[in-house]
Amino acid sequence: MGLDFTQEILRLKRERNAVILAHYYQDSQLQDLADVLGDSLALAQAAKKTTADVVVFCGVHFMAETAKILNPDRTVVIPDLDAGCSLAASCPAPLLRAWKEEHPDFAVVSYINCTAEVKALSDIICTSSNAEKVVRSIPKDRPILFCPDRNLGQWLIRKTGRAMELWKGACHVHEAFSTERIIALKLEHPDALFICHPECEEPVRFHADSIGSTTSLLNFAIESKAKKFIVGTEPGIIHQMRKKAPDKIFIPAPGQDESCNCSECPYMKLNTLEKTYLALRDLTPRIELDEALRQKALVPLERMLACA
Repeated sequence: MGLDFTQEILRLKRERNAVILAHYYQDSQLQDLADVLGDSLALAQAAKKTTADVVVFCGVHFMAETAKILNPDRTVVIPDLDAGCSLAASCPAPLLRAWKEEHPDFAVVSYINCTAEVKALSDIICTSSNAEKVVRSIPKDRPILFCPDRNLGQWLIRKTGRAMELWKGACHVHEAFSTERIIALKLEHPDALFICHPECEEPVRFHADSIGSTTSLLNFAIESKAKKFIVGTEPGIIHQMRKKAPDKIFIPAPGQDESCNCSECPYMKLNTLEKTYLALRDLTPRIELDEALRQKALVPLERMLACA
């Protein structure tokens, strides 16, 4: 008989004084095991506050890196070190440094979906939950470079009226949604509201009844009087939507390619129960950071948390 990974994880968590932080896009089994489940802002706040000796981060690499930036003296592990992010990969630090040098008077606002090296080059970090507040916190006479997500940046320009220079990065999951297929689905389900993340492209956002961070979409679905929703973000969040609102219907928004599950983030799904067990058992893969880099990256993160 094989190991009961859930029970072994719970046992090891007690023995190691560990906390499990998990993103809404993780597999439902990992969501249900988490001590803290949330979006990037909530998880950064939880990482800042934790008193655990070990942080097990069920998410992608930049999230675990953020936890390590905030917790230099704690052990931070991620179940699969290959759990990366296409958006973070779209903005290499050397190219951002060159862009910044071309615009010396600009404030650099970086979406949290970026590497520690990019954070270290930034003036302040934001998440989709607090991005509008962060942008509005910057003096109106200070021009802004926003990276790496152009779609979130475009949405913020519309929300705040601030002119910003945008990095040309994007999340491959949120860019995969098909406007035409979403319209067809809305016609098929005229009683459904379409909700989406601001990382979606503008033609997709145009058809949304609500646009917001993962947490705000969850809260909107729970609080709305509507009974049916087309969900335009990574479908891992639907597990929580169904738990919180079991009387409602949630339909994943379709991608452009009918032959694949393009709306699922392959990186998020690399983490599994077994890998989480092994990470707790062996305390590896560990997130390690150069201390000078960590301190530079900490400054804009702390500014974000103070602004949140």
